[in-house]
Amino acid sequence: QVQLVESGGGLVQAGESLRLSCVASGTTSSIHSMGWYRQAPGKQRELVAEISSAGSINYADSVKGRFHISRDNAKNTVYLQMNSLKPEDTADYYCNLRRLLGLPAKLYDYWGQGTQVTVSS
Repeated sequence: QVQLVESGGGLVQAGESLRLSCVASGTTSSIHSMGWYRQAPGKQRELVAEISSAGSINYADSVKGRFHISRDNAKNTVYLQMNSLKPEDTADYYCNLRRLLGLPAKLYDYWGQGTQVTVSS
């Protein structure tokens, strides 16, 4: 199995920065991608940023230019540097690890417990 542990959330003022970290442990082979999702109260969970095993990166339009995702493969860790935070970035942030397994290949999602980010105006 895969365990994901997030850290780095907190309460900040608008314009400030936070850095989220997610450490993966357990069975971490066949990783397709790692990334971050968020869920605000009353809203659906949405993709924030993801980075594939090949290094390609995808950002939500709402965070482009402000957030930066990176990955340390040796440490099985993915980071999300969040700059110029806005009140609308307030949400629970979840680490995601996606594995590609089996024949035919199928994607499997694993989730962390979430870390809360609150941005005050």
